Amino acid sequence: MTEKVLKVGLPKGSLEKSTFELMGRAGFEVSISSRSYYPNISDPEMQGVMFRAQEMSRYVENGVIDAGLTGHDWILENASSVREVAELVYSKQQRRASRWVIAVPAESDVHEVEDLQGKIVATELVNVTRRFFQQHGVDARVEFSWGATEVKARLVDAIVEITETGSSLRANNLRIIGEVLTSTTRLIANNDAWEDTWKRRKIESLALLLQGAIVARDMVGLKLNVSDDDLKKVLGILPAMKNPTVAPLAGNHWYAVETILDESQVRTMIPRLKEAGAQGIIEYPLNKVIP
Repeated sequence: MTEKVLKVGLPKGSLEKSTFELMGRAGFEVSISSRSYYPNISDPEMQGVMFRAQEMSRYVENGVIDAGLTGHDWILENASSVREVAELVYSKQQRRASRWVIAVPAESDVHEVEDLQGKIVATELVNVTRRFFQQHGVDARVEFSWGATEVKARLVDAIVEITETGSSLRANNLRIIGEVLTSTTRLIANNDAWEDTWKRRKIESLALLLQGAIVARDMVGLKLNVSDDDLKKVLGILPAMKNPTVAPLAGNHWYAVETILDESQVRTMIPRLKEAGAQGIIEYPLNKVIP
């Protein structure tokens, strides 16, 4: 084992699979046995440990681990004093932020937040929800829910639940009447660890690679050859993060062109490039894009 090690917390539960995949694209292969809480990370300078996202910020704040991945919602819920190093927009299903919403049964006579005055609301995000109602001048009784909150929507007056698409709420015949919080995953660091030069550099490098992997997720690289006569037409079609790379091929009047573009553009772009005179078109996936 190396002399210096960064202790990193990875979220166990709904974010586990997507986090392992993101780490892999960033260059850190992560593996773990089914009953272990200590994943193996391919970087010998990193030691992993699994915690629930709900408790991650407390362990980072207290110095049990140097850094960790958790939701902004749980940082606020725990009122943790940590360094938020990077925002990482990924989740268990969609590539978007998650929302904590107030939901009621479709048949409920509750239509606005103010209608919950004196009512009972069940949620796992108790402290944030209480502050939300206080800010809106609503005296609601907020109770902790031990999971399966959607089932309780018809036992209490409303629930505050996290959602990405809203499909589960609709499937349970629930109606959204308000939004408490929008949350994304954050890479956070212990304040003392952040002051340590080696640990800070290691955390910043991890943040850079994770962000690069997220940017690359929806992008591809494109290579092609084009003659001098058709170069201007091809360059007029190609988008690029800045400008395409153009290099002359040896011994003739042809050029190699390379660029990066959004994957959704490729299906319309390639036929147009072919019509404009491009040849030898190659599309390839990307692991990381560092702006």
